[in-house]
Amino acid sequence: MKLRTLCLTSALAITASAAAADMTFNRISSFATPLNMADGEDRDRATSAEIIYATEDGMTLVYTDSPLGVIGRIDITDPAAPKPLGNVDMGGEPTSVAILGTTAFVGVNTSESYTAPSGKLVMLDALSGEVAGECDLGGQPDSVALARDGSFVTVAIENERDEDLGDGRVPQMPAGHVAILDIADGVAQCDTLIKADVTGLADIAPEDPEPEFVDVNDLGEIVLTLQENNHIVVLNKQGEVLNHFSAGSVNLELIDATDERGALNFTESQPDRLREPDSVQWIDDTHFAIANEGDMDGGSRGFTVFAKDGTEVYESGTSFEHAVIRTGHYPDKRSDAKGVEPEGMEIATFDGTPFMFLLAERASVVGVYDMTDPAAPVLKQILPSGIAPEGAVAIPSRNLLVTANEADLIEDGGVRSHVMIYDYAEGPAQYPTLTSEGADELIGWGAISGMVAGDDGMVYAINDSFFGYQPTIFTIDPSATPARITKALRITRAGMPAQKLDLEGITTDGDGGFWVASEGRTDRVIPHAIYHVNAKGEIKDEIGLPAELLAGETRFGFEGVTRVGDTLWMVVQREWGGDPADHVKLVSYNTDSGEWGAVLYPKAKPGTGWVGMSEIVAHGDFFYVIERDNQIGEAAVTKKIYRIPAADMVPAVLGGELPVVTKEEVRDLLPDLLSWNGYAVDKIEGLAITRDGTVYVSTDNDGVDDSSGETFFWSFKLD
Repeated sequence: MKLRTLCLTSALAITASAAAADMTFNRISSFATPLNMADGEDRDRATSAEIIYATEDGMTLVYTDSPLGVIGRIDITDPAAPKPLGNVDMGGEPTSVAILGTTAFVGVNTSESYTAPSGKLVMLDALSGEVAGECDLGGQPDSVALARDGSFVTVAIENERDEDLGDGRVPQMPAGHVAILDIADGVAQCDTLIKADVTGLADIAPEDPEPEFVDVNDLGEIVLTLQENNHIVVLNKQGEVLNHFSAGSVNLELIDATDERGALNFTESQPDRLREPDSVQWIDDTHFAIANEGDMDGGSRGFTVFAKDGTEVYESGTSFEHAVIRTGHYPDKRSDAKGVEPEGMEIATFDGTPFMFLLAERASVVGVYDMTDPAAPVLKQILPSGIAPEGAVAIPSRNLLVTANEADLIEDGGVRSHVMIYDYAEGPAQYPTLTSEGADELIGWGAISGMVAGDDGMVYAINDSFFGYQPTIFTIDPSATPARITKALRITRAGMPAQKLDLEGITTDGDGGFWVASEGRTDRVIPHAIYHVNAKGEIKDEIGLPAELLAGETRFGFEGVTRVGDTLWMVVQREWGGDPADHVKLVSYNTDSGEWGAVLYPKAKPGTGWVGMSEIVAHGDFFYVIERDNQIGEAAVTKKIYRIPAADMVPAVLGGELPVVTKEEVRDLLPDLLSWNGYAVDKIEGLAITRDGTVYVSTDNDGVDDSSGETFFWSFKLD
């Protein structure tokens, strides 16, 4: 009986789209972990899905929840409609779980301190939650793995370092070890505990190994990563070392290695970057893959395949990260650290094909690789996940893949931790919806804001102030599947990248150039303004706002711009001083006469948070606007397109009484957002309408900062 499935990743060119007859993975449901909290329990407490496993029949999921000190359980009898089964208290911090039949083996950290580590292995029934026994492990556990024949369980006893002590460097005693316990009648036998000694092996801090992750092959051999020691060990079930070797290093080229500059520049390098692997999984009885997360010094941003004799079989280099970059999921704020940060991994065989599922913690994606040839992995898909995927389990018997996403942003009013479920079935890949794959250069992108349809069949989009040092106009070919970013035009001022811009709107000027609207941030000395940009990206003119408009300014300025002849119309995101409650200005500017004017728009009254405007587009006899709240997930209510009769758009003089326009709902966008079977994202930012009435809509992924990084780009036809 195979008890553990694994996941690998490699970074080769991802295909544009699967043909209808192809088998692909697509997300079919999501489960928010607060749903497992009991009635009356404080659901505002932080919760987290980290390591996850399934019962042998594939009907029940069990995940570790460190903040709550519990394991959570989910009924996936219907995987498209997962149901909560509740939490079980573990009497400590659960760190990992593996399941034999219906018996869950849970590593639980009970340490008083870093210098006095302790932990236990708890066995319980995954269905009833009834505890069957506990074994003292003699240290702080991390990863748990089962022999594939169910004969033993092994635990990496990390005895982790204190990152605030001695610059966070090893050695920090006591040393870790590997625990191995026999299993009889489905329960670990505490009196058979072997503490395998793995000291004296690594070149880095050999006296203080920090075991991170274990896995077992069909031969009963255990592969172990020593992350901070940058070392790999292979043991037998008696705890004897069969082989050990350094995880080595990688020379990284064409990466962004500079943090916090608000620009994506993949022109840098890092020589001799230590791999410092986290997860490890056997591909077969000879080969295994490691996810090179880094921790103390390293992080090579990819994965490596080794033979158990220490031979390096394959190195992904930067290819995985480059594939992530093209899907818009690159986390710029992690550039000087570990980039996309591959951490978790799962490997399993579906319909005869061995797949590796590589989890990029900071990019919040899953790379799906065909591992038929361990020396030549093939990247098949990039899947969207929740924020910070930590663990995964494959259930090939049901054609399912499941990820556990640990980030819980309750303190920031953001999305909660989620478990996400994917189905392996015939049909095209639903994600990504927008990519720069196939462009002549490596184009990094994100934080897509305003859009406009060009007369050439292209859609033009801009990024917002998240990339404030790299304002860019992106050319999107919407006829491709997925839609393709084919060109990135940098906006410049006097030959240099233009700064002090917060671009939220774009429209064409009718002469090959563009008008762009900057929302402005007075707290960051970014002016509220509109700019005329020529076809080369050069700012040719800057139009500041008149005093009558600036008198009531706030940080929530222009969120869109559209053009009708010589008149530009801009929509203000939220009320400014003097505006009636729940009304915002639609501001006009005549590019010929320089005259300003405005009307008032009646937006929805928010139930929670605020409601604001995101876009404005003139088309035919109407102006179309996006109205959205700032709520996410289950709290989202208002994500809609409305239209205003063009006859209502008669601007009045600023400073006087403004007419109020009428509006008609065109489309509720929440069902569209939920059709990708994740949670409802908050920022619907882009709207473009072609001459034939095709509407394109896009979301802003916030530069993958406290965001899953998912960008949705889709279309529909106006009635």
